[in-house]
Amino acid sequence: MKKVLLTGFSAFLDNPINPTEEIAEKLDGEKIRDHEVVGRKLPVAFMQAGKQLISYIEEIEPDAIISLGLAAGRTAITPERIAINCNDGPKDNSGYQPNGEVIVDDGADGYFSTLPLQEIIATLHAEKLPAKVSNTAGTYVCNNVMYHALHFVKKQNLPTPAGFIHLPASHELALKKELPSWSQFDLMNAVKIIIASL
Repeated sequence: MKKVLLTGFSAFLDNPINPTEEIAEKLDGEKIRDHEVVGRKLPVAFMQAGKQLISYIEEIEPDAIISLGLAAGRTAITPERIAINCNDGPKDNSGYQPNGEVIVDDGADGYFSTLPLQEIIATLHAEKLPAKVSNTAGTYVCNNVMYHALHFVKKQNLPTPAGFIHLPASHELALKKELPSWSQFDLMNAVKIIIASL
């Protein structure tokens, strides 16, 4: 059975909860078609998240890597096309605030996702779930994690598909902030569908 490393983040900025954290926790150990899910949480911290992800990859030796993040305000599931070699944004949960710094000194300017993006979109659409490819993962910790995963896989010459998928806010989060939202059930179901499509 193939192993899928699935990561979510803790709450961050002014978001009191992060639906991706619960998804990673609840799907940990689940069998989805011929995949076993290994769910793990990452800190919202520029200097820690990527290193923690690489540690998980080395420990688990997954056959695929999917990192999830919250994109509050988006209305659809959005697999990210590219990660760029740049850290920038507001203070993370550790209090660190980068200003346009590179993630990896000798790294490429960017790496494209190696997940089957169009197949993921088509599968979600077939289940009547809104989804579209996003052409920017931003420059916050989500982009940082995606970049670290793809850089590591490339440098180690691994065949492991890897990428990042942003999720809309959950209804629970929308109760606290005025945001477009999905039910937590639909968010989790969408992630299961994505894993099954690999």
